[in-house]
Amino acid sequence: MNKKKWAIGAAGLLLSLSLAACGQGKTVATTDGGKITQEEFYDKMKSTQQGKAQLQQMILNKCLEHEYGSKVKQSEVDKQFDKYKSQYGPQFDTILQQQGMTESQLKESIKNNLLLKEAVLDKTDFSNKQLEKQFKKYQPKVTVKELATKDEASAQSAISDLNNGTSWKDVAKQYGADDNAKKNGGQEISFDNATSGVDNSVKKAAYKLNNGEYSKTPIKTEGGYVVIEMVKHPKKGTLKEHKAEIKDQLANERLNDRNTVHKVVSEVLKDNHVQIEDSSMKNILSGYLDTSKK
Repeated sequence: MNKKKWAIGAAGLLLSLSLAACGQGKTVATTDGGKITQEEFYDKMKSTQQGKAQLQQMILNKCLEHEYGSKVKQSEVDKQFDKYKSQYGPQFDTILQQQGMTESQLKESIKNNLLLKEAVLDKTDFSNKQLEKQFKKYQPKVTVKELATKDEASAQSAISDLNNGTSWKDVAKQYGADDNAKKNGGQEISFDNATSGVDNSVKKAAYKLNNGEYSKTPIKTEGGYVVIEMVKHPKKGTLKEHKAEIKDQLANERLNDRNTVHKVVSEVLKDNHVQIEDSSMKNILSGYLDTSKK
């Protein structure tokens, strides 16, 4: 599977750093040269782009949680988090560090993005024409066994052995690129047409297979050559049966459209009657709200 850094999406519009709460006279740190109070820290932070961005993000998150918190379950957040952890395997902690995040911050970002997607679903229209167009690209979630080999010749040999009746398990043991593939018969992966992190070449080959069938030619991916076997390929069904999934795919696409996200965020902020109490920060949301009358 092609492994890329995860993109949390537009809910991570700004930052994931934590900003200390403002308090009168409370001390953040002490030194031989004096102490730093939360008030001093707040005054310093609010004058920086990072501080302003963090406040914008905190305001948006509060509004999203108020409007859509009941629609995003912790189990859904945990499921997506576990998917990342499984997908990146031993590299997970390294990638987390590279992005300057902790596990709890990643979960928070996942939740914020799911909340924003609910806002997109709620505040953008889905015409029949758009739904029908997306359904033409739609493929239900399939499950395949993916056997990564060390090179194209090994992949071709694996296919030849399968053609001659050798079991998938034995083929994987002989031609698998690593010990895990040899032991477990490759990697079992599930995906639909909108799943990221799976090579399009794998998707294209998979959708042509029925249950129990395997790819007849080596599949070239960014990571090398693979052979796949179809485990579960459900029927596509009808638009009516998959309307919710189609809307979900369109919402995910719209999360990558800056104009759509800007419009949705503006509506969410307006609906929640945001008021900035600190006069020095009164224009912090001017990019989203008309503050000229305040």
